[in-house]
Amino acid sequence: MAPRALIAEDEPLLAEDLRQALARAWPELQIAAMVGDGLAASRQALALQPDVLFFDIRMPGQSGLEAAAELADAWPEQQPFPILVFVTAYDQYAMAAFEAQAVDYLLKPVQPERLARSVQRLRELLERRMAAPAGDPLAQALEQLRRLAGATAPAASEPPLQMIQAGVGTQIQMVPVQEIVYFEAADKYVRVLTSAHEYLVRTPLKELLPRLDGEAFWQVHRGTVVRAQAIASAQRDEAGRLWLQLRERPEKLAVSRLYAQRFKAM
Repeated sequence: MAPRALIAEDEPLLAEDLRQALARAWPELQIAAMVGDGLAASRQALALQPDVLFFDIRMPGQSGLEAAAELADAWPEQQPFPILVFVTAYDQYAMAAFEAQAVDYLLKPVQPERLARSVQRLRELLERRMAAPAGDPLAQALEQLRRLAGATAPAASEPPLQMIQAGVGTQIQMVPVQEIVYFEAADKYVRVLTSAHEYLVRTPLKELLPRLDGEAFWQVHRGTVVRAQAIASAQRDEAGRLWLQLRERPEKLAVSRLYAQRFKAM
């Protein structure tokens, strides 16, 4: 069967340029879909299950890394995970991270010589998968994404937050960080939950995260960060999904595959 690919790129002209360049460099490759944002990228990839994903790093809604992580979390375990290729504007920091983790990437605008090398590598990887499947492509992709998430996370430039300032009506409520059980992204807000109260803040979770003590607060899902000492236990359901039972709140929190490695018996 001819290999199939999905292109996720928010700039239509660049997406079309990549499609045409791939048609020249890899004529048998079928482009299953072209989408323009991260949310559509993960949805369409899950529905179409292509062999290769070309994900732009910066897209509306979700970055390419976030879309890949969400896709990996929902991917059927019995299906081989697609090979990831990230497409990025010139960014030495991101490129160094990709190279360190042996993740393929393309620079915009894509150059024919660089694309040819990438296509050759992709062909070889797909041929090896078909001839003698080795390892678990999903597990390998998750490990790469974990390392990339750590390598590309912004470094904290300020001391860890000690207080969250949440607007409540005409007041600013001062919430000590050590009282927070977890943070949860919700539309344009972040929910801040203590044992007895809930507050809303407008600062995006991805901006809050670098300012939290990484030892005290653990990211367990793309939109959830929990205080480690507030976790009572981690349990798997019948489908194999991991859930956290909290000490101070009744709800359970889902753990994505990307962060499940945190929860292993010592």
